[in-house]
Amino acid sequence: MMKRTCVQIAVIAAFAVPAGAAPLEIANYSQCVALVDRNAAAAEESARSWQTHGGGAAAMHCNALALSALRRYAEAARVLDALARNRDIDAADRAQLFDQAGTAWMLAGQGGNAAQSFSEALAASPNDIAILADRAHARAMLKDWKGADTDLSAALLQDQNRADLLVLRASARWALGRKEDAATDIVRSLELYPDYPPALVERGRMKYSAGDKAGARKDWSKAAASGQGEAAAAAKRYIAELDAEPKPITGQ
Repeated sequence: MMKRTCVQIAVIAAFAVPAGAAPLEIANYSQCVALVDRNAAAAEESARSWQTHGGGAAAMHCNALALSALRRYAEAARVLDALARNRDIDAADRAQLFDQAGTAWMLAGQGGNAAQSFSEALAASPNDIAILADRAHARAMLKDWKGADTDLSAALLQDQNRADLLVLRASARWALGRKEDAATDIVRSLELYPDYPPALVERGRMKYSAGDKAGARKDWSKAAASGQGEAAAAAKRYIAELDAEPKPITGQ
């Protein structure tokens, strides 16, 4: 249930106006980023050319943006990982770059590499809630439910009112067989955010697993009616699967 939302790699502010950069370099980065939106293939070619002519970190990052836009996620991740290891990158940008690399690895379906990149990000920015959640997603991809639970618990120690993280932890705990703890997380998430669609989807899965198909349908129908992105889509998919199940044979 813990799925990474596909997001485009973000522009890093430090590269928008590189320290000590000449006006032409600043313009190149801005122009390169703008070109990514218009023509990602042209932007990727331009960034590579700029990099061979001394474009440095700004050129590498724009190249990663273009590769991501082209859905060449593994290549983007490699560029971002390499850039994050540049000794001239400060700790805050290093954490962001490794986090972006992890996101790209996730989009490439490579959970192991993603988890490693997120771990590098956490080394640069310890206890960052967003990065802990990101690594939990990667660990879930690897079915490392215990690791996912550990990361989400660490994040929730810093902010106990994150309904989204409670739902994710419930998913991990359910997979670990900690059903009561999982149910408690769902109850808490719905206290914080009544009718929260992801919580309803997860609670519906729990009810279905317990044999309460009517209760599952009710939760999924409410989540589907919300129209809220991935949760609504998942709810509709579960309802369709429920509808496709063989009907019990009744007596004559």
